Amino acid sequence: MKKLIEQILRFGIVGILAFIIDYGLMVFCTEILHIYYLWSTMISFTVSVVFNYLASVKWVFNVDNGKSKSANLIFFISFSIIGLGINQLIMWLGVDKFQISYLIVKFLATAVVMIFNFVTRKLHFENGGNI
Repeated sequence: MKKLIEQILRFGIVGILAFIIDYGLMVFCTEILHIYYLWSTMISFTVSVVFNYLASVKWVFNVDNGKSKSANLIFFISFSIIGLGINQLIMWLGVDKFQISYLIVKFLATAVVMIFNFVTRKLHFENGGNI
């Protein structure tokens, strides 16, 4: 139980840093570079995923699951693409359909994707690479 709590705390720290990267880059791309918000969120999400992957395999999860580094990376990228799809869907629904500011909707999108990421990565990295 102690290991799980420590892991969740580490995941939270990495998540906060990834969110700062994601949110900050999204705002920069949208407000300063005048990139359409869905493109901005895709760019920022992708950059934060790279950071998250590196931090997760170095500091959060035990990635010695019998799979090669390339197999783990393929898993990570595949589920990150699913996470991006979830993120983009929530952003589009919140902004275009419910007329909520992208600055607010991003918080909900991040929370949903964070839960998805933790569950899928924990299952993969710590269950012999099977999910």
